Amino acid sequence: MKHIMVALFLGVFSISAFPTPAEAGPLNRACLKSDRSAANRRLCRCMQKVANRELRHRDQRIVASFFKDPHKAQELRQSDHRAHEQFWTRYKTFSSTFASACGGLN
Repeated sequence: MKHIMVALFLGVFSISAFPTPAEAGPLNRACLKSDRSAANRRLCRCMQKVANRELRHRDQRIVASFFKDPHKAQELRQSDHRAHEQFWTRYKTFSSTFASACGGLN
């Protein structure tokens, strides 16, 4: 799980002038704007494509917020709120799929 979290928080490269819809999503933008140095545009774009399949748009915005505030992920994971538990289940599925689909792109 630690490696998946690290991969999710990677990224720093410029956004192309004409992003495709998959590139324009909240995770791709957060990944590209982050200060993580091991990512690249392909990894951020792949992350967004997986998110489009696995996560609700609201979930994507929450995950994107983890780039600015990584502690928020820990707070949600430890929360006893039912909605947070349901989100975390979806997030784990997303993380696993992301690692399988995009792991070799960094």
